[in-house]
Order: sequence, then structure tokens, then C-alpha cells
Amino acid sequence: MTRLPVTPGVRAEMVTTERLTTRVLFTGDPDGVPVLFLHGNVSCATWWEQTMLRMPEAYRGIAFDQRGYGESDPEALVDATLGLADMSDDAIALMDHLGIDKAFVCGNSLGGVIVWRMMMDHPGRLLGVVQAGPGSPYGFGSTHDVDGKPNYDDDYAGSGGGVINRELVRILGEGDRSTDHPMSPRSAIRMLVWGPGIIPDWEDALIEATFATRVGDDGYPGDFVASPNWPYFAPGVKGASNGLSPKYLDDPQRMIDLEKKPPVLWIRGAQDLAIADPAASDPANLGHHGLIPDYPGPEVYPPQPMIGQIRHVLDRYAEAGGEYREVAVENSAHVPFITHPEPYDEAFHTFLEEHRS
Repeated sequence: MTRLPVTPGVRAEMVTTERLTTRVLFTGDPDGVPVLFLHGNVSCATWWEQTMLRMPEAYRGIAFDQRGYGESDPEALVDATLGLADMSDDAIALMDHLGIDKAFVCGNSLGGVIVWRMMMDHPGRLLGVVQAGPGSPYGFGSTHDVDGKPNYDDDYAGSGGGVINRELVRILGEGDRSTDHPMSPRSAIRMLVWGPGIIPDWEDALIEATFATRVGDDGYPGDFVASPNWPYFAPGVKGASNGLSPKYLDDPQRMIDLEKKPPVLWIRGAQDLAIADPAASDPANLGHHGLIPDYPGPEVYPPQPMIGQIRHVLDRYAEAGGEYREVAVENSAHVPFITHPEPYDEAFHTFLEEHRS
């Protein structure tokens, strides 16, 4: 039995693979073309339910709670030093357990960075890639320019678990589901994820799913260490937020060098503040506005152009023989698959049909 409620039409099971025991959601015909969904940070498989239910009949939707989130085994931790390979390998292990040779994969935010890693490590298992508001292939924090130059070569200060707002972590741990504090999960999600003036009609279920995040040094946001470099913290070794540090992520050149390249649909919100140039929570942006003290200026710690980095990598991917399409959903923020389903589905379903065989 699973604990978190699901939308009618979605089936939930606890599944044990060679790597992880976790909750897995299913929609559609078990013999349909598989589409595997990977959720973002501070969420779980719940966030994909409506997207899965809207897929054409020929497809089978599969989403799972990744380690550290939802109803995954609380003892299964993320070794950040592997650069999200833990989570990429979990996805492949689930495909193996379900007897799936190849699948479409769709990732949002953190899930998108895991998908970049799946492209590097397991390209032959992917029918196609849908990047729905993904993070940069260079991770989050402490890089600049479109080719991901590090701000600091020694310790990648300004990335990892220390980037996460401490008030958000505290309130998440206390279980505050209100909007009484500007950094409560609901307040932060309304500002950065849904976008101004947009509240999904199933927001309560989505917010409830965020509170299934494992909070602490072993989970979210993970640990961090002191640094002599501004903003005076560097990545630790535990949790997915540290796994997003460019200190640990593999070089995106590995995708560009693939002999066989899966096709890519990159679909994003045109008004996304979470993945932007720069992101709202980029330490350089926060420092510029006085929210992190002692900002040394862009000469020392430049902002990260996340959209520019994604586009640069995908342009090089295409020049090397790959295929990608970029779609920007107007008036949408970080999760167009939730807030703007019609334009999202038009691009998503078209891509599936074009590449299913």
C-alpha cells in the first residue's frame, strides 16, 4: 500500500528493483509505448499524474519517487560525488525491473539534469528525450558563460546544498502548508514554479507531495562545507542538491560525442524564473540585490546563464548530428506541463508520435 493519494486513473505500487524500493505510478496500457517521468527537487512522482493521464492511448506512463523524495526507501541516500549517477542508474534499474528495453524519458528541473546524465550513460535505452524545464547540463551555481566555465577552480563555492534558502528548509521541516511566510513552500512555489497569478486546481495535492521530501544533511538540502571563496560555502557530499554542483557533474561533451544521439524536445516556460539567465536563486543574483552579503561583483562571481548554457549544448549536439527542438510556452513559468497543459501537450504528443518507432 502507498500513503500518498493519487488521481483516479493512476495506479500506485511499491516496487523493489535491484537498487531502490519506491512508489511507482502507472497509467495506460501495460503494453503501450513506455514514457518514464523524472520529477524535480522538493517534489515527487505526484507532479506528473495529470500529464500521464493526458497522454494518447498508445502510451504507458511511468513515474517514480526518486531517492530522497516521496515514498522512496528513507535509507537510500544520494552520493553527490557521483554527479547524479545514483539517480540515473535508479531509472535504468526500474526499466530493467519492468522489462523495458527502451523508453521515452521526460525530466523537469532536477529530473532534467538526471536525464542529461541518462543520455551520457545509457543513450541506447532512450527512444527520445523530453526536457520539460530542465536544469543546465552544467548544474546549478558557480559557473558562467554558455560553456560552463567555473567561477572557482578549486572548490566550486556557491553551488551545492548551501545554495538552498535556510528559511525554506526550516519551514518545510516544520510542515507549514500556509502562505503566512514568504519562504514557505507554498509561497515559494507560487512565485517561482506556478508563476504570478496562477494556482493549479489541484495545488493542495502538489503541495502535500513536497512535504514527502526528506529534510536534512542526508537529504534536502544536503550538507555543505565552509569556503574562503564568496559566498563562503562549497558543496558537500550528500543529497541531490549537492549532486547538482558542477564539481561533480560529468562534462556535457559526452552527450555531444555520442555516436547515436536520441532526439530531444526542450520545452520550457518563457517566464521561468527558476531556470533563467540568471535564475532568481542564483547566488550572483541574490548577492547583487543584497540578499547575500559581501557580493564581490560579477568580475569574481558572474551570474549563470542557464538557458544560454542549455541552448549552447544542444546547438553543439545538433551540429554533431543530433536533433533537438526548442519550444517556449508563453506566460508559463517552471512547470508548463501543470500550468499550461494545452500548448505543452501539443508539443509533447507530437514529439512522441514522430519518434515512437
